[in-house]
Amino acid sequence: QVQMVESGGGLVQAGGSLRLACAASGRTFSNYIMAWFRQAPGKEREFVAAISWSGIGTSYADSVKGRFTISKDNAENAVYLQMNSLRPEDTAVYTCAAARIGEKTWEYWGQGTQVTVSS
Repeated sequence: QVQMVESGGGLVQAGGSLRLACAASGRTFSNYIMAWFRQAPGKEREFVAAISWSGIGTSYADSVKGRFTISKDNAENAVYLQMNSLRPEDTAVYTCAAARIGEKTWEYWGQGTQVTVSS
């Protein structure tokens, strides 16, 4: 059974930092793209960042470029999101996801972790 479990969310003041972690288990992800999405209250879920399991490529939403960094640890089967210079508009539930390379749908999702940025 595939599981993706996020951790690291919390309450932080504007300008602060948080590091989210996503522990993936239940299969090998060598042919998958791993990503972070977020959903703020009353808004649709939006893409935040993605990374190939090989680590060759990364992609970021314009709103987080230069502030967030996605990384992974293959040995730990984990994906991380380092978030710096946080803003109140970054407040959302952050969820990790995995998609097989070449597929258009995200196959696996975590439950999410709450990030709240106070002004």
